[in-house]
Amino acid sequence: MKTKKIKYALAFSALIGIALSCNDDFIDLDPKGTNLEGNYYKDEAQAFSGLVAVYDVMKKHTGGFENMVTFLNAGSDDFYAGGGGAADGAGIQSFSNYSLSESTMPASYWNDHFQGIFRANLLLSKLPNVPMDAAKKARFEAEAKALRAYYYFELVRTFRNVPLFTGLLATSEIYNVTQATPEEVYAQIETDLTEALAVLPPTVDRATEAGRFSKGAVQALLGKVYLYEGKNALAAEQFAVVNGNPGGTSVYGYRLLDNYADLWIPANKYNSESILESSHNSTSLASWNNWGSGSDEGNSMSQMIGPRGYQRVNNSAPDLAGGWSFNTVTPSLHDAMVGDPRFNSTILDMATLQANGSANYSPGYMDTGWFLKKYLPLTSDRTTSGGVIELNYGINSYVIRLADTYLMEAEALGASGPRAQALLDAVRARVGLPSVPVSMASIMNERRLELAGEGHRWFDLVRTGQAATVLAPKGFTPNKNEIWPIPLNELGNTKIVQNPNY
Repeated sequence: MKTKKIKYALAFSALIGIALSCNDDFIDLDPKGTNLEGNYYKDEAQAFSGLVAVYDVMKKHTGGFENMVTFLNAGSDDFYAGGGGAADGAGIQSFSNYSLSESTMPASYWNDHFQGIFRANLLLSKLPNVPMDAAKKARFEAEAKALRAYYYFELVRTFRNVPLFTGLLATSEIYNVTQATPEEVYAQIETDLTEALAVLPPTVDRATEAGRFSKGAVQALLGKVYLYEGKNALAAEQFAVVNGNPGGTSVYGYRLLDNYADLWIPANKYNSESILESSHNSTSLASWNNWGSGSDEGNSMSQMIGPRGYQRVNNSAPDLAGGWSFNTVTPSLHDAMVGDPRFNSTILDMATLQANGSANYSPGYMDTGWFLKKYLPLTSDRTTSGGVIELNYGINSYVIRLADTYLMEAEALGASGPRAQALLDAVRARVGLPSVPVSMASIMNERRLELAGEGHRWFDLVRTGQAATVLAPKGFTPNKNEIWPIPLNELGNTKIVQNPNY
């Protein structure tokens, strides 16, 4: 999306997205074609359809080829880009080897999140005049603000210097848009989340409203935002409510699952450990024609990370479909996880399976024989409803889960004290590991092992100042690669300024 396309997003493409929105687990809509701005938002049903369109952008987490998690994994020390070759996805390859530039930066990481923001702003501008129950209207507004905050958080922590839109923009103003300071963006994120927190219900019915923002999810996100701002005391305060007594059940009903492996069962959606999920399903009939458009709902990461040419020889190998071999596991992560109880849920040792005759595969680019296991394409998760099989895996992905917030709270507490120790101990005890003294090093190590492959590692390294050292072998340049270059198309004929050193 060139910046000049903002005018379409602000006025009409949000509405087109509404009309094309597909079903999520908490939604069953059947839009009847596109509606222009002038005759839309006439009632509660249309307002809800507008809200669905705002939520749809959350699928960016693991949906489409240019999804967040696969990309972020590739830039970390835990994974290579992988794929079919050095030219298989110029963006992900150049992020993995730190040759990323304004011309190879995939524009969708900028475009898609702004599309979510524009949809939220459009809905917020229309809601006051929609004839509907006041309490429901307030909830829709709070959800739109929470989603706007989420999309801005993704933008500010990746690109840092971004425009700030809190309303609709006149076409005449498009070419004069400038970037806000990160502080201004974070202030708006805080405002949106604080206002949403005051309105949203503490929990949602997981049977009928799964995937919608609750007070618990907003509070977890607000704590994370504070942590990234360095406001540790405020972060710890939010996380303490979300987490409750370490190892117990919080006021929001969050609780660590007893079995770590259960986190990765495709049918185990919206479980007690899940705080915020990217929702996918295998029934959206996604095809190559609409893949990555927002109207597809499959988890594309599943297909991307599976071994190429996979063939199961006997029952000692998992029943997988083939994949594209992205995010091959580095020796560094493999060696760190050897002996850890989470290894078998995190890493598929394909080389050993092939060596012992249990399965075969065709090594791809930067093959190590090790693959990320958490979201692998299981044959049991393949679509039976039509559409392209590769594009319709239904496993959800965790945006925030309880073990993550436990460890973030421990970090926010300065990695010291009895509560920080208890939080770290609870994460380790769940997988049968003994206590280790709490410290920043032990928390970061636990985050690496507990959350491997979930898209957190790169941010953790950058946030804690370790990226320059840890990622040096991959080509990371300090004072440059902590943020991403603004895509080239955003710079022409606008006042958008490229980030430093790109």
